[in-house]
Amino acid sequence: MVLQEFFLKQKEAIRVRSREVFALLRAEHFGWRPEKEALSVGEMLRHLWVSEEGVRRVALESNFGYYEERIPRGLRAVIGSPTALEDELREIERVHQETLAAVRAWPPERMEEERVHRGLGIRRNVSVILFGISEHEVHHRAQLMTYLRMLGTPAPEPFRRS
Repeated sequence: MVLQEFFLKQKEAIRVRSREVFALLRAEHFGWRPEKEALSVGEMLRHLWVSEEGVRRVALESNFGYYEERIPRGLRAVIGSPTALEDELREIERVHQETLAAVRAWPPERMEEERVHRGLGIRRNVSVILFGISEHEVHHRAQLMTYLRMLGTPAPEPFRRS
């Protein structure tokens, strides 16, 4: 129960901060990337929700479909093409709410179950996989903050001051 509750509180706190950053994004930022191989703002937003959905399925359903496609074919093969800023932000929120609901419904005693895919060399506990979703969001939120600064948009400080 403790891991599950901690994950839910952490995930929601992380999302509050991410929403502050997402609110600074503008349609004109959507296709921008700092260099030709980097993800654009739109691709990064799409990557956030597509990966969260896929990784949640690994954790809670033992469905490795996301990694079975992503690892051999690459990130752009699984994220597809972003549509519009509002659409991607709506999908991010939808997937976030689905993750919270699925984890709330998950039996707490199963948080330490192991997920194994020998072919991909993956062996992780459900809780570790879920916490990885949160780490991933923080990582890309920081990237978006850097992108915003490069675009001349003041971004929030990474740490709140008391």
